[in-house]
Amino acid sequence: MSAHDSLVRGLQEALAFRRGEIQGASVHHVRVPNDVDVAAIRARTGLSQGAFARSIGVPRATLLNWEQGRRRPTGPARVLLALIDRRPALVTELLG
Repeated sequence: MSAHDSLVRGLQEALAFRRGEIQGASVHHVRVPNDVDVAAIRARTGLSQGAFARSIGVPRATLLNWEQGRRRPTGPARVLLALIDRRPALVTELLG
């Protein structure tokens, strides 16, 4: 399993846990914001739109739609963006 697949699987499991679909050894409440400023998050990473889109596994057009407010990230994408917001180098650290 690639690092990307592992990260996506972990995010999916976190969301399933949050929805109560799976049980964990301990309960941790994770707050994922409803709205994320994708452009600001990307800017903090120092990556271009194309490079950032590739790093998180979405088409550049999707990233543009998020940044311009035409669409909003949902599910695992919102969780991943929230993590990157807290630690902008996360994707580079984990996926190189």
